[in-house]
Amino acid sequence: MTEEVKACMEKQKAQMEAALQYLEKELGRIRAGKASPQMLEGIRVDYYGNMTPLDQVGAINTPDARQIVVQPWEKKMLPVIEKAILAANLGFTPQNNGEVIRITLPPLSEDRRKEMMKKCRAEGENAKVVIRNTRRDANEEIKKLGKDKVLPEDAAKQAEKDIQDQTDKYVAKVDAILAEKEKDIMTV
Repeated sequence: MTEEVKACMEKQKAQMEAALQYLEKELGRIRAGKASPQMLEGIRVDYYGNMTPLDQVGAINTPDARQIVVQPWEKKMLPVIEKAILAANLGFTPQNNGEVIRITLPPLSEDRRKEMMKKCRAEGENAKVVIRNTRRDANEEIKKLGKDKVLPEDAAKQAEKDIQDQTDKYVAKVDAILAEKEKDIMTV
């Protein structure tokens, strides 16, 4: 395998790995019946005129499997945080008791579980699209090397086969991650 092909394969692998990490991060935000601080990731609050991530204006804890507690560093941030959580439209209502914000997660209904699975599958499909696009880019790079006579034809064919094998491996990883999340969501 030439240096050009190795570089192409390494670049492809790094991009596919990034797609997997992004998928896992996005699936972490989708709740599966148990509370997680990741569910509030991405929520931004107005902190003195700056949109700041929620975890930078308060502590986020999960005292039990059905509850998330947000304790702001400053008490005057309570209504702002409450408003931001409501605006995020995550499917639960925060309760402000003057000290902390409590979010009690309702048990998931069958319809809600199915809706969440659709969301998970959509995220999985997005990851697969990124992986396939990476494969296409790598194949184009290999074909260019073949046209420029840098790479012999049989080496180009072998490189394309290796790229396809790597793509199949990553698509299988996406399917495994989705299967695990589906099992997690559907467990009552």
